Amino acid sequence: MKREDFWYIVAESHELAKNQVISRSLMGEWLAIFRNDEGKISALQDKCLHRTAQISRGKVVEGKLQCPYHGWTYDTDGKVVHIPSMGPTFKPGNKCSKSYEVLEQEDYIYVRLSSENPEVKPFPMPCHKKPGYTTIRLQHSFKNNVTNCAENFVDIPHTTFVHPKIFRDAKHEKFGALIERANGSVKVTYKNEKKNFGWFSWFLNPNGDEIGHTDEFFAPNVTTVNYYFGGKNHFIITSQSVPVNEEETLVYTDLTYNYGIWTWLSRPLVRWQAKVIIGQDVEILDNQMKTIKKYGAHFQNSPADLIHTWIESIQAEIQEGRDPKLLPRKEAEIEFWV
Repeated sequence: MKREDFWYIVAESHELAKNQVISRSLMGEWLAIFRNDEGKISALQDKCLHRTAQISRGKVVEGKLQCPYHGWTYDTDGKVVHIPSMGPTFKPGNKCSKSYEVLEQEDYIYVRLSSENPEVKPFPMPCHKKPGYTTIRLQHSFKNNVTNCAENFVDIPHTTFVHPKIFRDAKHEKFGALIERANGSVKVTYKNEKKNFGWFSWFLNPNGDEIGHTDEFFAPNVTTVNYYFGGKNHFIITSQSVPVNEEETLVYTDLTYNYGIWTWLSRPLVRWQAKVIIGQDVEILDNQMKTIKKYGAHFQNSPADLIHTWIESIQAEIQEGRDPKLLPRKEAEIEFWV
């Protein structure tokens, strides 16, 4: 199993209208993604077979993608169906662009670069369009890799330093956590978490209700953070980190929550708060990658970093072409201070 076997988001559905083409980069591969007049989506290598112009700079004509250079035209399967210079008697042959599997799910467009391991499916976004819930979608570009982004998204200790006051305050409280690695994922169940969400506590947990909190990582690029407050209010942060290349990651974040009558009224505030917090993460992760480029990624860990090391163990398996689901199941308890 390799990274190319997995599905990655390349756009939100609303970003690609009928008879429109967009360009994307996934793991260094350039993609021309277009939707025909019937709504079918295709993902082709963004290179004309003729003189290698980027076909994503062309246009969709009658449901087919036309190169901006000499007008070579591709159907949704990538087959060359028209060469203007050959006149009206042109008959399509076997010329065909490289194409990739593409699908839509939960208002996202997914592409994968390999057709091996067909059992691999896109990650289902939790509670998407579930009655009572709303979802706010955000996109952010990080100058860092997928693993470092994913580790950040399920890392509590950094929050008091990168997001002081706005998300957590340093109160020197002891946290306990049960960590499980199984089936290509890491799950963390926190204990003893108290009312410490910075000034945002007034919204997330104004009454200081009992908190249920789990963080999960799913190979190779998805994290979910689940909060339950008092058994009634539910807040989920799901991040899909898409490897644009080895040094850039585009992160699609779904903030999905159910807060009763406040669910819809709070959308502007929740969006603003999330953009501020993620913007702070963008800055610190950009700096981390600058340092990695200069000195290398020679990380040293404390016992509190077990979550990171288990995520890295899963990524290492994929890097070696092995199935991370075959890693032995592990379970451990840790303590750390925030």
